[in-house]
Amino acid sequence: MLPLLDILRAHGELSTVSRSVQPKHQLAAVTRASQKASEKAVLFHDVAGTDMPVITNVFGSHDRLRRMIATAAEQTFCERWNALTEEAGAARAEDCLVPFEGDDDFVSGKLSDLPAITYHARDGGPYFTSAIYLAKDPETGVPNLSFHRSQIIADDELRVRLGGPHDLTRYQKIAEEKGEALEAALLLSGPPEIFLGACASLPYEASELNMAAKIRGEAIAMRRCKTIDLEVPASVDIVVEGRFLPNVKRPEGPFGEFMGNYVEVGDNHVFEVTHVSYRRDAVFHSLLCGSPEDLRPLEAVTAARVYKHVAGTVRGVLDVSCRPNVMISIIKIRKMYEGHAQHVFLAALASHLDYNKVVIVVDEDVDIQDMDDVMWAYMTRGRADTRAMILNDIPGFYRDEKKDHWGRLCIDATMPWGREAEFARKTVPGEDDIDLKAWLD
Repeated sequence: MLPLLDILRAHGELSTVSRSVQPKHQLAAVTRASQKASEKAVLFHDVAGTDMPVITNVFGSHDRLRRMIATAAEQTFCERWNALTEEAGAARAEDCLVPFEGDDDFVSGKLSDLPAITYHARDGGPYFTSAIYLAKDPETGVPNLSFHRSQIIADDELRVRLGGPHDLTRYQKIAEEKGEALEAALLLSGPPEIFLGACASLPYEASELNMAAKIRGEAIAMRRCKTIDLEVPASVDIVVEGRFLPNVKRPEGPFGEFMGNYVEVGDNHVFEVTHVSYRRDAVFHSLLCGSPEDLRPLEAVTAARVYKHVAGTVRGVLDVSCRPNVMISIIKIRKMYEGHAQHVFLAALASHLDYNKVVIVVDEDVDIQDMDDVMWAYMTRGRADTRAMILNDIPGFYRDEKKDHWGRLCIDATMPWGREAEFARKTVPGEDDIDLKAWLD
């Protein structure tokens, strides 16, 4: 993480906390207060119970995400991300991974050496929230990266929720049907390409390590684990080796998830820890679930997926945002005909069956990263009733047994066709050229 800290400092995007902070609730409270004040990352130098510094809100800025994937000034995040995913899907693993050559500055330790952070009032205990698991398909050997919350139970045990549609869930099931444990490595505190690579939605047969290599712009150096038959990125600060036990589940939770409420206690998978190693100068990455750092990457990659489908189906699509919550898609278009927004609705609803609970279509002059601007367009550019469409009883988010996310709302916030001149935004000449520092005392 040290190279990343240097980059954040160089851009003036790093705040520091020198006073001692408690890992139970207090670190999360300071993180939340900082996120309300700015998009800066926060580095905690003194966290009780560990010698390791903690950094948070690394990925809590859309502009920072653009920079991390080298988005050109004239590109949208969606365009750049989709280009990278296409390259990753076509890449060969042997071109994206190379053996690590250099000094191995890792030391062996135990799970309790790491920060044990409890985030929310009713959480069942401390969690690894930025936990990226690396495992191989038991049948093909293709490696996969994916995020899974992990409750810390003891030095030798984590309890992990494996979501239904994830590749790792499929791997575990294949191994379990053979009566075998699934070896995996938990990666903590990796560079941006590893974190964002794990965010990618690739075909089942493709590897997220390929995506990491494309983001980085060069092959990923890999080193062998000590106790399991896996190679892991050498750039990661902390590696927890182990295996998912077959036919064993134990209580995990409650936990405050990304939608803002608690997931109650449930029987989830057991990860048996076999080895822990970390750099001597490791910095631990903490992620507050449901915060901007959790949502900005998820929103951005979901928006890219929606954009790819909609732009490939309907003309005039310029950009997509899923802010302020991943359950919404805001789509910017260059309107070409009456009913254009309605065609966009249909394409958007088919683009991602989990997350498109609300779809809003706006004109090209609207800032789709600013919900105030989006709602201004809806409120001022036409009727409230005839431009909203409700679709009843359509299944939504896959973890939704009680159907709380069923149904869809589509809103046309574009200007009425043929009356654009009536709704042109007013402007103040010279506003964009003002240097406020030159005018204020």
